Amino acid sequence: MTGNLTLALTVGALYTAGTFLLLQRTLTRVVLGLGLLAHGANLLLLQAGGVAGSVPFVGKQDGPSGAGTADPLPQAMVLTAIVITFGVSAFLLALAYRSWVLTGEDDVQDDVEDRRVARRQDQP
Repeated sequence: MTGNLTLALTVGALYTAGTFLLLQRTLTRVVLGLGLLAHGANLLLLQAGGVAGSVPFVGKQDGPSGAGTADPLPQAMVLTAIVITFGVSAFLLALAYRSWVLTGEDDVQDDVEDRRVARRQDQP
């Protein structure tokens, strides 16, 4: 029971920190926030897999007695999520580098259209 609570609190902390970093204006913090959210999602998937059991291969009984076999689906989903997160992170890092080369800074610029819409809403 304590392990599940600790893991749940860790997932919550990773989601909180990741969301906070995603809402920042610098691109490096956005990339780090995405990484934290991905790690939180991976831990959540592993926690959803249940307790550890013996290996899911027939004929192998190396795990704890009476635990049954482990579910391989959450582990496969985590591996898939790791690959997808790696690809998205590489793409975001390339975009951040390109933005830094063009503008010389790491901050996200305001969109001109957003400012125009905001001014229109302020007028009666």
